[in-house]
Amino acid sequence: MGPIAVLFDIDETLVHTGGSGARSWAWAFKQLHGVAADIGQHTSAGETDPQVGRKTFRGVLGRDAGPDEMNRLFAAYLSHLADDVWRSDGYRILEGAEDILRRIADAGVILGLTSGAMEGAARTKLEPGRLGRYFLFGAYGSDSPDRGEVTRMAVEKAARLHGQALGRDEVYVVGDTPRDIEAAHAANATAIGVASGHYGVKELRAAKADHVLHSLTDPFPGL
Repeated sequence: MGPIAVLFDIDETLVHTGGSGARSWAWAFKQLHGVAADIGQHTSAGETDPQVGRKTFRGVLGRDAGPDEMNRLFAAYLSHLADDVWRSDGYRILEGAEDILRRIADAGVILGLTSGAMEGAARTKLEPGRLGRYFLFGAYGSDSPDRGEVTRMAVEKAARLHGQALGRDEVYVVGDTPRDIEAAHAANATAIGVASGHYGVKELRAAKADHVLHSLTDPFPGL
């Protein structure tokens, strides 16, 4: 039997935004606090947007942000991202992504998102590639800063749509980072690593992915 639900990460799994997210964080920090901010110097791939925002704030301003400061920062980031992602020369749908989404949907499998991005950012990043139409639901970094909890929430939503609890072999989580793999295991799901981002096949296998693909053009487990 194949999966009943498949949950996808977005950045470097389905799309490459051409640096749109990093530029938008930098713009938000410059606009609100007058400082240069490079999220790559303070965070690593696979962290949630709340983690990225707070760690970068601490790194460039030397203190923790207050709730109102983070809310303004998130709003500025999302506002800039909504324009930047459309004019990003480097934006592209990753190889095999749309084909596998179509095949999974045609097979009657539930498709969902599990992303460290805030919901607004997640949907924005999918818009230029028109990939949002494939997903029934999602769980996001705006639901929790903890990636494992985000993925558990997505699994629970899939189970509600299905009408009963789902076992480990019935839910696949697809992502490009070791954090995606860890989150899948924390949610009692099958972890599918895709070496389409910052991490290679060896690193994803070392993270104990159940299956590792070079790209989404590889045969997809269970289909």
